[in-house]
Amino acid sequence: MSSKIHAAVDAAGLPLAFVLTPGQAADCPRFITVLNKIRIPAPAGRPRTRPDAVAADKAYSSKANRVHLRRRRIIAVIPEKSDQRANRKRKGSAGGRPVGFDPGRYRQRNTVERCFQKIKTWRGLATRSDKAPESYEAGLHLRGSIMWLKLLTLAT
Repeated sequence: MSSKIHAAVDAAGLPLAFVLTPGQAADCPRFITVLNKIRIPAPAGRPRTRPDAVAADKAYSSKANRVHLRRRRIIAVIPEKSDQRANRKRKGSAGGRPVGFDPGRYRQRNTVERCFQKIKTWRGLATRSDKAPESYEAGLHLRGSIMWLKLLTLAT
């Protein structure tokens, strides 16, 4: 009866996309789904769908995710899991190079955690009072919209 929220968040801590999954589901396969939901409107033309870099925690570390990011020319700031590192080292030179990791950029990942903190200030979202996944996801999108509106009204 639990659920997991996968979110893409911009550098200011505002949500760009949400994906809701069952609580027992793994994080790693949802990475590309969340990434594909990002749409940032441009002043003219098509919306932007490719961020410059993606910072994620170890749960999203996989070869498939890294290959996907490399193909789209997105910098991956994802630490390598210890078992993946051990497996790569065990293979020796056939295991490949160590993954690139920028600790300075990874420090900015706390914006995702702060975004979740702002989302969970709504009691209904924090306690998961909506039992239907559709209703809960609608609440997530509503809360995200309000966060964006607050930023836009402060800017004017």
